[in-house]
Amino acid sequence: MTENPRRPAALRRAEALRSWSLLAAGVVAGGLLGGAYGVVKPPVYTATAYVVVVPTAKSDPASALGFAQAYGRVATQLAVLGDAQVWAGVPVRTLQQSVRTATSPDAPMVAITAASPRADLAADMANAVTRALTRHAKGAEATTNVELQQFARAVRPTAPSSASPAVTGLVGASAGGLLGGLVLLVRPRRGAREEAGRPAAVPGPALAADAHGAL
Repeated sequence: MTENPRRPAALRRAEALRSWSLLAAGVVAGGLLGGAYGVVKPPVYTATAYVVVVPTAKSDPASALGFAQAYGRVATQLAVLGDAQVWAGVPVRTLQQSVRTATSPDAPMVAITAASPRADLAADMANAVTRALTRHAKGAEATTNVELQQFARAVRPTAPSSASPAVTGLVGASAGGLLGGLVLLVRPRRGAREEAGRPAAVPGPALAADAHGAL
């Protein structure tokens, strides 16, 4: 009589419990690691200043829009940052790593954003780059026929822009759960291992003789 290949219900329930335990462990471990990262990592503050390109009598709004795109790229160049470091009080390398610019396809405006672990330094760097950029633009007004004017100064941020420990913990828990699910998917099942390791059934001597006589 052949053995029933189906596993007992208790064994299936135990394997399902182990699978859920692995998934829960991944969620908990990921959440703890993510929360710890959010606590240990220093906060980051960002401050943004805005400049606007104004056309002169010899220019038009379309030209101002085009020069706004150009000034957005020039703002992070060494010629501008070299002057900005004097007012910001930080090396050019720090400005290169911390300052980013953004432009709009619809408005002749440039946003200059600086990030720093210090809230006051973030505002100082953004305003320093804005000041240096407007000075460079003023020296080229006769050629560009546009003026670059300060639209809004950067103010000292009151709260960090980096993710809080709660957010990093939630992200870590999601990543841990996803990793645990992937482990469950790629892990070979015990039933498959048992079937693979079970020897092939060989007919007994009596059955073989009967089969030979039937032939």
